[in-house]
This record gives sequence, structure tokens and C-alpha cells, in this order.
Amino acid sequence: MFLAIDIGNTNIVIGVYRGDELVRQWRLSTSASRTADEYVLALYGLLGASGINRVDVTGAIVCSVVPSADAPLASALEAYLGVKPLFIGVDIMVSMPVAVDNPSEVGADRLVNAYAALKLHNPPLIVVDFGTAVTFDYISVSGEYAGGLIAPGITMAAQALAEKTEKLPRVEVRRPARVVGKSTVESMQSGIYYGFIGLVDGVIEKIIKEVKSMPRVVATGGLAPLVVGESRFIKEADEHLTLKGLKFVYEGKG
Repeated sequence: MFLAIDIGNTNIVIGVYRGDELVRQWRLSTSASRTADEYVLALYGLLGASGINRVDVTGAIVCSVVPSADAPLASALEAYLGVKPLFIGVDIMVSMPVAVDNPSEVGADRLVNAYAALKLHNPPLIVVDFGTAVTFDYISVSGEYAGGLIAPGITMAAQALAEKTEKLPRVEVRRPARVVGKSTVESMQSGIYYGFIGLVDGVIEKIIKEVKSMPRVVATGGLAPLVVGESRFIKEADEHLTLKGLKFVYEGKG
């Protein structure tokens, strides 16, 4: 068994693979101040509660966009499991051509998502990842990572709306029952949600126009299910896309 770990700005997702099977998955909040000892305690509790013997875990692969979390997590994995993790972009590379001005600037999670999508589907492809930010990545018909866009995520937008106004409250991000809100909270929820749907569909439409093709759209991220069924282009979500990509890279060692 091995661990596939995705360190994002909001959450750390940990998956345990046995061959092709994703045995378990957990989600921790990301904290720049979490120590190696705290990671050890988290791993001890998660693996132990799941009945997974730590000696059965023989490897780990990590993609991270939070550099401050890398060293303590690596120390914990080595101390508790006796495995040295492979970090995307440092210890191991994603084996796909990257056709952008500065390939080193592309986030590890974006490359892993693109690689997973390319392994699972025929290009051209658009990968939309709904995380703290929402990212749009284009994979060309020849299988190149060809660039993309980064925009504020829906939760970030909701927080900014509450923080930058004196009278508007913080509201739950969810699919509203109707477009025209009958209260301040309903109006905010509708504006946040449908404004975000408009952003997503508008960006995808612009990509399609620019690349002059009809790419398959692959959605992932914790908030992707909110968009499925409302977006004109996103019809299904793959919540494990990043973990799958990490598995593909680990198995192929790049």
C-alpha cells in the first residue's frame, strides 16, 4: 500500500491505495503551523481507526501548493511509517509535455490533474478544479499541458463579500432554491452561486472558442458537485482525480 497526498490551501487529502483500489480517504484542514509530531498523531489515528497496519504502507507521493507544510509532513512520514515521500516537481516529475512560458510556475496539483485526465480520457480536455481557487487547465489534442486560468473560488468569493461589507453576513455556500432571493441571505446565496456558474461557463466557452475545438470537460475538487447539473458544460465530477493522478505518477515513477 502507499499514500497519495494532496496538500491544498484549504485541505490536505490523504488517500490509501492498495493496487488500483482507493482503500480509504481522509481530509484534514491545512495548517502552516502544524508540526511533524501533530502529523504523526493524525496518521496514527487515521490509520489505526481504519485497521491499516502502518508496516503495510511502503511508500508515499505528495503534490503540494503549501511549501510550509512539506517538511513537517515529510518528517512525520519518515518517523512514523519509515517511508521517504516523493514530492511532485522535486523528487519526481509528471511525464507530460508542458507548453507554457515557464513550466516551473505551474502548480503541482494542476499538472497531476491534467496527467490524470489524460490517462483517463482522450484529449483535447479542459480540467476544472474547484478548490480554494478555481483553476481551468487545457490539454491539447496532442496531449500537451497548454496552460489555463486561475480565478477566485466560490468560498473565497463568499468570504470576501462578507468581509468587505459592513451589513452583509457570512452565508453558507449552496445551491439556492430560486434565482431571485426574497431575503438578504437568499440574495447573497443566489448571487454567489449563479455568479460563479456564470464565471465557470463563461470561461469554458471562451476556451472552446479560442482553441477551436470541443474539449471534454473534467471537473474535480470538493465543491465540484455544486456545479454539476447547473453548468452547461460540466455534467459529472471526479472527486478523486488528483489522487488518481498521484497514483499514475507513482506507479510509472513519473
